[in-house]
Amino acid sequence: MDDHGDIVNSGGGVVEEAERDLESLPNNNSESAGCLSRDVSFGAKYQPAVKDRKVYTGWQTWVLAYQSLGVVYGDIGTSPLYVISSVQLENIPTEADFLGIMSLIFWTLTLLPLIKYVFIVLRADDHGEGGTFALYSFLCRHLNFRTKLTIQNTRLDSDSNKSFYTQTTGRLKSKTKGFIENSVVVQSVLTFVVLLGTCMVIGDGALTPATSVLSALQGIQSLSHRITQDYVILISVVLLIILFGFQRFGTSKVGFSFSPIMLLWFTFNCLIAIYNITKFYPSIFKALSPSYAVTFFSRNGYVGFKALGAIFLCTTGAEAMFADLGHFNKRSIQFAFSLLVYPSLVLTYAGETAFLIKHPGDVSTAFYSSIPKPVYWPMFVVSTLAAIVASQSMISASFSIVKQSLALGCFPRVNIKHTSSKYEGQVYSPEVNFMIAVICIALVVGFRNGTQIGNAYGVVVIWVMIITTCLVTLVMLVIWDTNVFLIASFFIPFVILEGIFMVSLLNKIPQGGWAPFAISAFFLVIMLSWTYGRSKKTAYDAERKMSTSELVDILSKKETSRPPGICFFCTDLVNGIPPIIRHYIQHTNSVRETLVILTLRTLPIKTVLPQERFDVGKLGVDGVYRCIVEFGYKDSQSMEGEDFVGSVVDKLKEIATSREELIRLEMGKESGVVFVTGRTILKSDKKNGWLGHIAISYLYRFFQKNCRSAVSSLRVPPGKTIQVGMLYEI
Repeated sequence: MDDHGDIVNSGGGVVEEAERDLESLPNNNSESAGCLSRDVSFGAKYQPAVKDRKVYTGWQTWVLAYQSLGVVYGDIGTSPLYVISSVQLENIPTEADFLGIMSLIFWTLTLLPLIKYVFIVLRADDHGEGGTFALYSFLCRHLNFRTKLTIQNTRLDSDSNKSFYTQTTGRLKSKTKGFIENSVVVQSVLTFVVLLGTCMVIGDGALTPATSVLSALQGIQSLSHRITQDYVILISVVLLIILFGFQRFGTSKVGFSFSPIMLLWFTFNCLIAIYNITKFYPSIFKALSPSYAVTFFSRNGYVGFKALGAIFLCTTGAEAMFADLGHFNKRSIQFAFSLLVYPSLVLTYAGETAFLIKHPGDVSTAFYSSIPKPVYWPMFVVSTLAAIVASQSMISASFSIVKQSLALGCFPRVNIKHTSSKYEGQVYSPEVNFMIAVICIALVVGFRNGTQIGNAYGVVVIWVMIITTCLVTLVMLVIWDTNVFLIASFFIPFVILEGIFMVSLLNKIPQGGWAPFAISAFFLVIMLSWTYGRSKKTAYDAERKMSTSELVDILSKKETSRPPGICFFCTDLVNGIPPIIRHYIQHTNSVRETLVILTLRTLPIKTVLPQERFDVGKLGVDGVYRCIVEFGYKDSQSMEGEDFVGSVVDKLKEIATSREELIRLEMGKESGVVFVTGRTILKSDKKNGWLGHIAISYLYRFFQKNCRSAVSSLRVPPGKTIQVGMLYEI
């Protein structure tokens, strides 16, 4: 058993990497569990059976592309609300300045969201999942990680798993792989960086709604001085509460509800942009030449360099394309951005710039000032709704990233609800939703200003982008075996470009840029302490698990009573006998005639057919069996009633070798059944030092006591359940 009665990873994870590590596990689509070929001897890990991913029809892809407008692209789509107005120069910008700003926005949008994410990063998915954890998991399936800090559920054990490692072919690939595998320091740093990036994405889920909603509502102040900032804050808080309350309906319903708003938003923006360009500055598209960007820096010097931090905000939300990949599919996200979002954004920024060239004094309220008066109020309503939608991209991404964290065993257990019967990646977590909502509202009330929150927002996004660039480069080296010149042509330009933006954004740290680091530090402490505690517990279990011969010796002792009946001992170990069984028998001197070591797993497929749900085998000891029960994410995980016990007994009868064994199984079912669950408590010994002592004895223990137990999601018959506690001194 895992901590506080955990039987399985409720986030859809599997304890052993080999089961998760499969190219055979398709993306969100299998309707049965026929994707694993099993070794019922349980002496080796399960071997993957090759199976193709789901092929989406053209209609399905276009429907998903439409849904993605309301989930993925709300953030980057509403960036015109605050980008140009955030640019601060020493004097009122001139025509040349505005052309330079437009040029910088165009090339930033083209290089980062379009070229980097749409055409390169989206290819580095892990079974359809995106984000920093997906990249890490993708790498760990091809590298032998041995550091104690490594996320345990991604680690492969010993020599039996060598077949899962990528066969090296290129010299550079071989050297890179060997360097990482032989350096514990490099592995620990890589894991830490991934956890940091993950925490920033989760924090982004709070920063995005705060920035978008507050920026949209502040536009109303330009019409009346009677509308104070207090009113704007109050309305923002109310809208945010409604938004987070709407999350429980799921990505699909949210997407279909929000997508029309975003379609209307892009349409209105394009029409207004065409009007402004035609009326004020028809030759605005000459700004697409990079020469205007160069001129901008030569005119403004260091002030122009600092303005890059504001210009970078035009890319905020680009990381959602990768982080939200599990909610959709690759092609739908590429179509939506390339064919609609990207051209609409370029046209919208061009329209704003054309207006400002003739009205430079309105730069501080650039977006709302550029709206023609007859359509101001309709556009204000659409803008506010679009800002609410903009919040959705990173909220959904936060749910996805927490789900991946749970699957890798490095986040305290929270409830993950699958909101779609068609797409496994569409999930919702009530606890995470509440946590992000509290942080978001605190940011709005605390900062009270969209500009400062925008500064914080830009800082977190650039760090996530740099981490993504580095991880994708490793994927190119270790997995794709890409030509060294292609790797260099990806890594060098993007790391330099993002590095320049990062240096510019560092100036924003005193003006709110510290907030994402504070939020990330909060989540990082949670994830590091949980990961460290689980790694220590896993090592403890591995070192002390029982051998078959030891179990035979204990059961053969005269003082060990074997009353009739069946004992289901729930554990998360697929291989080996957990040490808590030794603890149980030694202290009770009793175990039922039939002992079934039971492991329950949730697979990333919709449902497991009843005839394929149970996998049983003997452990070489009379009356002792191993049983693995597999559920799909939409299956009811119930162990109540006679159906469950009867199904297990029927499967055990199939492998029975004698009449006596058959009689014992049938009599055991009639005599009584008990489910034994374990509760392990970790205590740090003195050799860990003060930091390890705090991490294990205080932080990990706190989360262990207060986070959700997997048992709570399983309907275990309470009258037939025994919980056994065991103290691990680590």
